[in-house]
Order: sequence, then C-alpha cells, then structure tokens
Amino acid sequence: MSSNYNNRRPVPPAGTVKPKRHLKTKPVLMVIGVLLLFNILWFIAWLIPNDTGKAEKVASVSGEAITREEWLASMEEQHGREALLELVNEKVMATAAQDYGIEVSDKEIDLELALVRSSRDGTEAALYTVDDARQREKIKAQLILEKVLTKDVVIEKEEIKAFYDDNESLYDVKDSYRTRIIVLNSSAEAEETIKELEKGSSFEATARERSIDSATGNLGGDIGYISNGEPGVDANVAKAVSKVEVGGWSSPLPLETGKTAIISVTEKVNGQTFSYEDVEGHINRELALEQLPQAVTPEAFWQEFDAEWFYGE
Repeated sequence: MSSNYNNRRPVPPAGTVKPKRHLKTKPVLMVIGVLLLFNILWFIAWLIPNDTGKAEKVASVSGEAITREEWLASMEEQHGREALLELVNEKVMATAAQDYGIEVSDKEIDLELALVRSSRDGTEAALYTVDDARQREKIKAQLILEKVLTKDVVIEKEEIKAFYDDNESLYDVKDSYRTRIIVLNSSAEAEETIKELEKGSSFEATARERSIDSATGNLGGDIGYISNGEPGVDANVAKAVSKVEVGGWSSPLPLETGKTAIISVTEKVNGQTFSYEDVEGHINRELALEQLPQAVTPEAFWQEFDAEWFYGE
C-alpha cells in the first residue's frame, strides 16, 4: 500500500531537496494505546460476573425474594456433584483407554444404545440426557470400563454362541419411540389439555403443570423409549405409540387404571436385528463381568490416573 502511494507523489523539481516530514508518532501511539487499554479493560469487566447479580431476584413468595445466588447454589448442591463426578469419570476412562490401548467404535456404541433402549432394565440413565453426544460419551465411558475390567477374562467361544442361541430374541430390536405422557382424571380434562397444546403450549411444560402422575410429570412426562405392544406398559399406550407422529400427540387414551392419558412421541429409532457376529463382543463382556467378584466403578481408577476434583474426596 505505501509503495503505491509513493508512486503517486509528484516528483520535486531537479536540484531541489524535498524537506523531510517527521510524523508525530508519540501522541498517535499514546491515543491508540489508551483506546486499546480501555477496550481490554471493558472486555475483562464484561467477562467477570457482576456482584450485583447475586442479589438479582429470580422469584418471590409472599414478597420474599429468592435471589439468583440462592438458585444457583441450590442447583450446584443438587446436581453439581453428580455432574462433575460424571465428567471426571469419563475423563478417567478416556485416559485408561489410552493407557491400556483400548478402542471403542461407533458401531459398538450404536449397539449398546439399541440394546439399552430395548431392555429397559434400569441402566438407561444415559438415555435421559438431552444431548445425543452426551449419551454417546456416557456409553463410551461404560464400555471402556467394561473392557478394562474384562481384558484378562477368557470366555470360550462355545459358551458365547450358546448364550446367543438361547437369547436370540434379545437381539431382534423393534422400533422404539421416545415418549412423553400426560395423565389426567378424565377424557374431558384431556380434551381441554389438547386444546392448550393446539394453541402452542409445550407438551413438556403442560405435563409438568397438568399431569396427576407426579413421577412422570416432574420429568416433563418422559417415560423413555417404548415399543409397540411392549409388556409392562399400559396396553393402550403400547398399542397407540406407533401411530403417533413424531412431534405430535395422541387423542385421549383410556388407561387400565381408569385415568386418561395423552402421549407424545419426540423421537423414533428404527429397529434392527443383530447377528451373532454383531453381538459376540458384547456377550463376551457380559459373561466376563459375571465372573468378577464385585462391581467396580470408574472411581477405582482415580488414584491410578491422579484424578482430583472440587469436592476433595
């Protein structure tokens, strides 16, 4: 840019000496420096939480305020320890995988997710995270743990094949539907609720507000993944689930308890039949884990990998 500019300057007459121009750089640099410093200080101040936010009111009861600080402290107390424990354990298992040379493929994670959805055996906590990536991270950490624990356990091929033959139906996974439910006292209440949904109300928020089943209502109506005709689920719900469009809801459904329900499907996962080759490694680990004298959690590896955390235990 400067060379082009110089080329455009008029050439002085021959024999004359053009006086040199001395730019006043110091004042300019000082101004630039002050402006830069101001911007840096403003950015730092923007990053630092404002102390006045601690007294910010987020709710009130009979005029008595509940502050943001109280709210955040309550959330940390109720969920902070568990969330941090989960993250530390995942990091510990990732470190263990590197140390022991263990790999977990996407195909293995897909298999475990499918089997957990279909089994509904109480181990499906990983399925109730909002983020799909977080689900997969949880499953991956569990697979690493199982592989570390069973790496020296030998299971005969004949035993693995026999287990598969005896339990082949477990690996024929049906379509499953992530379902929410609102339980109400009557079909009239259900009709009123459907009108609210049609006006744009969130199904999750409506379940929390209206459902008379507190266990599912507190979860926004979430009852996990169910399949068409699945045993252990109200027959009318299990029959209707495959007919509800993803993102939509059902008409009022009579329940076996005499109550009425509305269900919504938030996700459909297509079923799949897994061959012996698909599940051989899974069965091998399951049988090997049964031979261990006791259950082991990732915390057993904390000392080995020098894990420390906020709670200091």
